[in-house]
Amino acid sequence: MPFIQRLFVILLLVAAAVLPALAKPTVDKPASDEAPLVVFNRTVFVFRSEFFGQAASARAARAEITLEAILKKGGEQAVTVKDNPEGQFILVDGALVFGIAPGDVDPLTEETLPQVAARAARALEAVIAETREARNVKALLKAVGFTLLATAVLSLVLWGLTRLRRRTQAYVMTLAESKASALRISGAQLVESHYVISVLRRLMAAMYWLIVIMLAYEWLSFVFERFPYTRPWGERLNGYFVSVASDIAIAVVGAIPGLGIALTIFLIARFSVLSLGRFLERLARGSAPPTWLGTDTMPTTRRLFAIGIWLFALAMAYPYLPGSDSEAFKGLSVLVGLMVSLGASSVVGQAASGLILTYTRTLRLGEYVRIGEHEGTVTRMGAFTTAIRTGLGEELTIPNSLITGAVTKNYSRAVQGHGYIVDTTVTIGYDTPWRQVEAMLIEAARRTHGILESPTPRVFQTALSDFYPEYRLVAQAAPSEPRPRAEVLTMLHANIQDVFNKYGVQIMSPHYLGDPAQAKMVKQEDWHLPPARPDDARAG
Repeated sequence: MPFIQRLFVILLLVAAAVLPALAKPTVDKPASDEAPLVVFNRTVFVFRSEFFGQAASARAARAEITLEAILKKGGEQAVTVKDNPEGQFILVDGALVFGIAPGDVDPLTEETLPQVAARAARALEAVIAETREARNVKALLKAVGFTLLATAVLSLVLWGLTRLRRRTQAYVMTLAESKASALRISGAQLVESHYVISVLRRLMAAMYWLIVIMLAYEWLSFVFERFPYTRPWGERLNGYFVSVASDIAIAVVGAIPGLGIALTIFLIARFSVLSLGRFLERLARGSAPPTWLGTDTMPTTRRLFAIGIWLFALAMAYPYLPGSDSEAFKGLSVLVGLMVSLGASSVVGQAASGLILTYTRTLRLGEYVRIGEHEGTVTRMGAFTTAIRTGLGEELTIPNSLITGAVTKNYSRAVQGHGYIVDTTVTIGYDTPWRQVEAMLIEAARRTHGILESPTPRVFQTALSDFYPEYRLVAQAAPSEPRPRAEVLTMLHANIQDVFNKYGVQIMSPHYLGDPAQAKMVKQEDWHLPPARPDDARAG
């Protein structure tokens, strides 16, 4: 019973969908001055002009009354066409039914007046034959028998289709679950099994109901054609189905050449991208690569060339894509372009900044830099952002536009080989010999693990302030001990304090509110206080 009820509901839904459209006249949107002659649910002729002073609507009404009277009268009801200087006359058993004037000919069909009259006569003969069939009990019983047979066949087919769906669905679900579980990357499942099963179940349900609706549509068309009164509806259903199927087939066949050309363009573009990528790799690894192409800029350059080739290929293939000349496709393209132009200004700016950083070689992976208030090792350079890892274990993501708009200190670019620069500043009073301060700073640097002895650490007096000079220690970190710069600085500051304490020099910047009791000077005999040595090149 559930299957019969389901079948009954399907047939009712299909009938409810098509009957309102079939109830309309079979002519396609007649103009206001056109009047169709519809008898027994079939359009016999369409009047389009005046004839003998009668309008088209009056002619149609008169012909309908005359024809109904002739059909009720019975008889042989032979249809003939009589030629007349004014037009063509359609007669039944010698009685005039209606006339056809030259103005009734549709100019779009390019038919002659006799051809139009012959077509109207055939339509009238079909109406007469169907009225006779409608009064024939044997023919009606035969139509009912065919209807019952078609209904039984449809029920059997739907029953088998339902069973086939259940078995196929169970097999496909089991196969999909096993295949989805086997799709893994690095031990992680690529696709969730329940998602795949849900999508496949919905697709199979959609295919099932599509086949059911098509079968019900054909059943309804067949049943309509069995009965004289509904036969025009069945013919219209078949005609619509054939028209849609032919339009789809013609569209598919017509799109094949364009798709072939577009596919050829895309294949050529892919081959060009692969060939150009290999050429750029060989050029970058050559003995004398161009200044704009190196191992660091090669991936970006390859990606830019690939984007350019694919954009050119898309522009070339666009006219050959199906529907590219439709207004909907053009409108969608304009909408997408407008959205990109309005919403991607910042994205384009970030990408342009990324290209500037790449080709100016401001930063490179592994270098230790300071950008604004942030410093760390460059771990990733992207099209839109750059990531640096600080010595405190933090990873900072900085927009490329911020990097191009700020001063960048690169501690790795000026070093000998790999590594980075380590520097620190202290301020000591003028009463402490500068030679002693420099010697203590260099000794603290040599005590620090991770700082190279070659190149030798150096001390610069960067300023002579009012109360103290400023000393800046500059050294290079060792690449064999890749410590974070923050750890090296911590150890260096600790060693500076230890060394200064050892030699009795306080790290304090004096400030005076008045003149000191004694001048803050260093006697010449105190110029080389330990650890300074007179034989030092800078001892003087």
